[in-house]
Amino acid sequence: MELEIITTSSEETIQLGEKLAKVLPNGLTILLTGDLGAGKTTLVRGIAKGLNIQGVVQSPTFNIMKLYIKGNRPLIHIDAYRLADIDTDIGLDEYIGYETGLTVIEWPIYIPKLIPDFKIEVEITNLGDSKRRLLFKGDETLLKEVK
Repeated sequence: MELEIITTSSEETIQLGEKLAKVLPNGLTILLTGDLGAGKTTLVRGIAKGLNIQGVVQSPTFNIMKLYIKGNRPLIHIDAYRLADIDTDIGLDEYIGYETGLTVIEWPIYIPKLIPDFKIEVEITNLGDSKRRLLFKGDETLLKEVK
């Protein structure tokens, strides 16, 4: 199933992330795709806000992964962009699909072998100004909650 949502500001994208945090089940992996600056980390900030995560949420591009545990549930935020040419196992599989929280992966195309079956995909497109198109793909029962 596919679901398209248009947001017209970063605040709306954050609010959508908050809603996702409240309706999506533990153990789910959210795959985020889109160009640089499309709004992937903005959506993750909303998810963190919905989980009552304290502190600043930034893209983990140079860290690869950030783990936020001070909230209602853990949030694992992975940015696989810098893993494009890495063939070694760096242990990310231990965090993906974390049973008691949500895992969000930016640039999942760089770690295809680590992507679990229990997932939804979100393609974010910058439509200009602060307008974003978020195309959700996944199981109908999961996406029904997002509407």
